[in-house]
Amino acid sequence: MAVSGEKRPPSPPPASGGTSRKLMLALFVSLSALLYKQLHPPPPKIPGSPGGPPVTANRTRLSDGRYLAYLESGVPKEEAKYKIIFVHGFDSCRYDALPISTELARELGIYLLSFDRPGYAESDPHPGRTEKSIALDIAELADNLQLGPKFYLAGFSMGGEIMWSCLKHIPHRLSGVAVLGPVGNYWWAGLPSNVSWDAWYQQLPQDQWAVWVAHHLPWLTYWWNSQKLFPASSVIAYNPALLSEEDKLIIPKFAHRTYMPQIRQQGEHECLHRDMMVGFGKWSWSPLQLEDPFAGDGKGKKKVHLWHGAEDLIVPVSLSRYISEKLPWVVYHELPTSGHLFPIADGMADAIVRSLLLGDDDNTQSA
Repeated sequence: MAVSGEKRPPSPPPASGGTSRKLMLALFVSLSALLYKQLHPPPPKIPGSPGGPPVTANRTRLSDGRYLAYLESGVPKEEAKYKIIFVHGFDSCRYDALPISTELARELGIYLLSFDRPGYAESDPHPGRTEKSIALDIAELADNLQLGPKFYLAGFSMGGEIMWSCLKHIPHRLSGVAVLGPVGNYWWAGLPSNVSWDAWYQQLPQDQWAVWVAHHLPWLTYWWNSQKLFPASSVIAYNPALLSEEDKLIIPKFAHRTYMPQIRQQGEHECLHRDMMVGFGKWSWSPLQLEDPFAGDGKGKKKVHLWHGAEDLIVPVSLSRYISEKLPWVVYHELPTSGHLFPIADGMADAIVRSLLLGDDDNTQSA
């Protein structure tokens, strides 16, 4: 009870409505800025730009102004009987070309061209990249380097999936195609639900989530794969649980690459995350809808070869099996004891290239 004559401290003045609104607005802006930073990747470090890595590779300029870095090997293209463009896989670059032996290259007259896909190593990023745009990039690369009207293609893993896009969009430029352990899109039209679900559940749970986000919420892909609350893509993290027994014997060739820092040097979003957003995105067509692009050449030879390891723990083999069953013009080679890394196993690159260039019309399981 207050004592008579005692002075009380003055009460603070009530906050005005305007001050409250300003405080709420400041809080909203701060939270929005924080959320934006979490959801949006930093700008890529473009090679040759201020603050970006130096340009050390041979590069060619595309019609839209972007540059692609490339690497030539084998015999000189002026002397080559066969010209092959190799498309590398996820988290790789031009140096990860199919390791064709020098002896085979000389024997058959093979010129091999590999390149950094957009956003990888020293090729400029392509924020508008689609499943179609990479096929058009390949055609323009061939034109810039004067490979002639037709060439062979080989692609591995995510690069293998790109082979279907090339068969769709630039079939008139192709002499033959090798599709190696291709990534599949679980939402492609024509895939029965039991086939899709069987392949889906062969992934680790964290990869199921990462792929689901890339397909349904692509704008969240950067955050999902950079946050620390939940496990993100195990492929990006090089989880050893994804290696088959044969892959464990091969992985030293792949994991101890001296150029690995160059692969992601522009930032992970424009290479790894963009790959996921395109590869697992919403396609307007499906490889199952393709028709044989070589049916009218009058030679009667099957020119598309699909290879997959039966023990692949990174890319489920079941999608390749189903596609090969539905596309009779595809020669299917299943390797019973191989995992995902079979193209760099001793002797496999030469076997793949011989089959592609010299022909093999029988769907067989290869030892």
